[in-house]
Amino acid sequence: MNLEAFSITEPFDAASEHEAASLRPQVMPAHLPTLDISRLRGSVEERAAVARELRTILHDHGFFYLSGHGVDPALVAEVLEVSKRFFALPESDKMEIAMIGSPQFRGYTRAGAELTQGRPDWREQVDFDCEEEAPAIAAGDPAWKRTIGPNQWPSALPELKATILRYQAEVTRVGLDVLKAVAVALGEDEEVFAPMLQPQPRQHLKILRYPGRDSSQCKQGVGAHKDGGLITILLQDELPGLSVQNQDGSWVDAPPIPGTFVVNTGELLELATNGFVRADVHAATAPPLGMERFSIPFFLGAAHEGVVPLIQLLPELKRAERGVSTDPENPLLRGVGANHLKARLRSHPDVARAHYADLL
Repeated sequence: MNLEAFSITEPFDAASEHEAASLRPQVMPAHLPTLDISRLRGSVEERAAVARELRTILHDHGFFYLSGHGVDPALVAEVLEVSKRFFALPESDKMEIAMIGSPQFRGYTRAGAELTQGRPDWREQVDFDCEEEAPAIAAGDPAWKRTIGPNQWPSALPELKATILRYQAEVTRVGLDVLKAVAVALGEDEEVFAPMLQPQPRQHLKILRYPGRDSSQCKQGVGAHKDGGLITILLQDELPGLSVQNQDGSWVDAPPIPGTFVVNTGELLELATNGFVRADVHAATAPPLGMERFSIPFFLGAAHEGVVPLIQLLPELKRAERGVSTDPENPLLRGVGANHLKARLRSHPDVARAHYADLL
C-alpha cells in the first residue's frame, strides 16, 4: 500500500480529547468502530481523515472492524471450510500432528489443553507459523531459537497446507498495511516499525473450534488476555463469542460482521509507544451445548531476533502516553524472542515439560 503524502493535518490535542471523552455518554456501544482501509487509496484529505480516526481508535480501543482489506471472499470461505473439515476428522488423524511432538509449539491441541491465566481454554486448535526449517542450535544460543522450525500438516487432509499458506500470505499483507497505517496515524514514517520485522515477521496463525458447553459449566472459551504481537487479524465465522474490555472495566461484544476482520493491536505496540497505543484485554465464551464456533486469528509479530524499541512520538502524542500495563506475574520483555517463548511456556505446559524441561 502506498501511503506517500499521507500525513496528519491536525495536531493531536490530548487535553481536548480528554475533555471530549468526559462529555460522551457512558453507554456501551453496539460494537467496535469500523475502519475502511481502502480509503487510504483516496485523496489526501481522505487519507488524513482515516489517520485521525485510526489515531483515536489506537488510543481509546486498540480494537476495530476492518473493511476494504481486499482479501478474496472465496479464499475466506475456503479457509473456514477446510478448517471445519480438519476438526471433523477422527481424533487419531488430528493427534497425528499433536503439538506435544513439536518443540516449536506447532500443531494440534485438544480442548482444555491450552491455558490462559492458568485456567483451561475450551477450544481445540491448530497452531501454524512461518513455513521454515529448524536452525542448527549451538551452545550459548538463546532458548527462543528452539521455537523456529517446521509446521505440522495432517496427512488425512493434504489440501489444508496450500489453503492455510495462501490465506496466511494474504493476512500478512493486510497486517503489514495496517501496521504502516498505524505508523502514519502516529505521525511517524510509514516504515518506522520495519526494523522490527527483519529478517522476517512472525506469522502465527491458529484455526480454532469452540465446542458447545452446558450452561452450568465454565463459559471460558479463551480467558481474558492481551495479544502479544503487533497486529491481530481475526476472522470470525457466524456465531458470536468475542468480547473486549473497555478502560472502565465494562465489556463490549464484537460479533461477526460479514466482509470484515476484527483487528487489534498487541503488547509489542503498547511497549513501542509507551502505552499510547492500547493492547486491550479480550476474551471469548464457549457456545451453548449443541453448537460450535469457529474463528481464525492471525498474529503479525516482530522478528524473534529483535528488541522492541521505544518510539519517540510527537510531543502532542507523548503527553497522552499512559505507560505500559504489565502483570507482575507475567512481565513484558523487550527481547521479542524471549517474550514469545515465555508466553508459549505458560500457555502450553505439556510442551514445556516435554521440550524445555531445562528452563523450568
